[in-house]
Amino acid sequence: MQKRALITGITGQDGSYLAEFLLSKNYKVFGLTRRTSTPNYERIKHIEDKIELIPGDILDQQSLTYAVSHAKADEIYNLAAQSFVATSWSQPVLTGEFTALGVTRMLEAIRQVKPDAKFYQASSSEMFGKVKQAPQNEKTPFHPRSPYGVAKVYGHWITINYRESYRLFTVSGILFNHESPRRGLEFVTRKISHGVAKIFLKQTDQIVLGNLDAKRDWGFAGDYVEAMWLMLQQKKPDDYVIATGENHSVAEFIQEAFKVIGIDNWRKFVKVSKEFFRPAEVDFLVGDYSKAKKILGWKPKVTFKQLVKMMVEADIQLLKKNSR
Repeated sequence: MQKRALITGITGQDGSYLAEFLLSKNYKVFGLTRRTSTPNYERIKHIEDKIELIPGDILDQQSLTYAVSHAKADEIYNLAAQSFVATSWSQPVLTGEFTALGVTRMLEAIRQVKPDAKFYQASSSEMFGKVKQAPQNEKTPFHPRSPYGVAKVYGHWITINYRESYRLFTVSGILFNHESPRRGLEFVTRKISHGVAKIFLKQTDQIVLGNLDAKRDWGFAGDYVEAMWLMLQQKKPDDYVIATGENHSVAEFIQEAFKVIGIDNWRKFVKVSKEFFRPAEVDFLVGDYSKAKKILGWKPKVTFKQLVKMMVEADIQLLKKNSR
């Protein structure tokens, strides 16, 4: 029997990599997509004919119930969210609707229509926020420092709540920052790789960024979607931290990116602007993925340097293609 999967947020970075991964495992893949005046299928256009898109919205209960009923999925991956931390400050209520209550709507649809489906919730290292210990693991207390982080904590706990209250197979992957050439241009890593590519092609001479001292645990999105899938293949549902266990500052990311184009004195190309500083910064995130390694047999494959190089080279190719 061919397995069936439903992915919310299929047009995003993680959704597109997950869809590819599941297709490689011979799944029938369904994706929930919001109707917009300009459909954003850029990341999935190479596989669009292999997947079935269902119109729906994480804000609309009825459309989720229909999607779950129509897909009859064995596995449901909830990757849809207002996922940009900076925007969560200017749109805190909308972020709560999408990123917190959206999870509850999805769980309700599953409970009512397909209670035997296995459910994956995309939790986030932003839930740790002002960290109490390093590295962070599944038992580290949460202290979120943004409306996004707060909403993710709600999504995380409601997922556990439905597991304990209704005996649903629900898991949360507490994923640390994961990047790729498909990352949105508003995210700092992509802002850097795209900016460096533009400097290399003499299309600009400056990148404007925020806090260069913030430290993150950066991995490759393509590696992380495999961990999502592995969580749903287990006999019992549980939550896992997915990370690399390494910690790098924004400044280190910039340095590595400029190395790809043969520039050492990167500081003359980078301007720091207070406009891009967060009201409350998360200074130091680094994950302990030993539980995932032990139980899921998962570990990251792409290194920090390989990731930065991959992103810069992809952006150079993209800009060349667009300028033709």
